[in-house]
Amino acid sequence: MSKHRESGTPRSVRGLIVAAIAVGGLVALPAVPAIAQPITVPGVGTFDVPGVDSARVPVPAPVATSGQRALDAALSKLGSPYVWGATGPNSFDCSGLVQWAYRQVGVSVPRTTYDQVKSGTSVARDGLLPGDVVLFNGAEHVGLYAGDGMVVHAPTAGQPVKKSPVDSMPFFAARRY
Repeated sequence: MSKHRESGTPRSVRGLIVAAIAVGGLVALPAVPAIAQPITVPGVGTFDVPGVDSARVPVPAPVATSGQRALDAALSKLGSPYVWGATGPNSFDCSGLVQWAYRQVGVSVPRTTYDQVKSGTSVARDGLLPGDVVLFNGAEHVGLYAGDGMVVHAPTAGQPVKKSPVDSMPFFAARRY
């Protein structure tokens, strides 16, 4: 059995040519302009790809980082009560909220603020990303950076898990897990 090669001409055009010849003559077909639009590949660059319409190429959704997913978990606990020493899922202290949120996405974070400040990777204040662990008051308090200058944290007895401005407390350090 032999292998057949497809020509570079699309089947629909070949079919029109064959039909035109069969009915008695050659038919002039309109020229189809070659489409060469830029295609952007995230992290690689932008390329002109002939024959591809960039408006029809799906762009993959960005992948959420573990920090963003941990932040999403913490945000789901807004309004939960503060209880000293609590690690969730219904009540939290500050470091318990951070540990619980990261545990939801499979990342191990130490239990206390003093150990949390020693783990992960150091992050400059101006380089904060959603989900970064932000420590305050000499590492006596901690929360998760929520973006737009806000932090999600379990503040103290009598105050539930909430969002507050990062600048409302003395910034000490930030860590990325």
